[in-house]
Amino acid sequence: MSRIDKDQVKYVANLARLSFTDEEIETFTTQLDDIIGFAEQLNELNTEGIEPTTHVRDMYNVMREDVVEPSLPREEALKNAPEQEDGQIKVPQIMSAD
Repeated sequence: MSRIDKDQVKYVANLARLSFTDEEIETFTTQLDDIIGFAEQLNELNTEGIEPTTHVRDMYNVMREDVVEPSLPREEALKNAPEQEDGQIKVPQIMSAD
């Protein structure tokens, strides 16, 4: 029994604004049905006593400590800005007040 049909594949393709030939729809229908079948096989596994994980490997924070340090002086930060006004980088207006 098929778990997904051509109409469902066409519907999802339309939502994603993708267009496929009838041959591609047939291929994707078969492939998606196989993927769903595999996922259903995973549901048959006994996972009792298995702790849920987000990664297959132990993860730990590899980032440095967040330490407050002095930043660039404003003049230094603005020295390469193409335009500046009142101590800020000036950019073209992209929205009007209308």
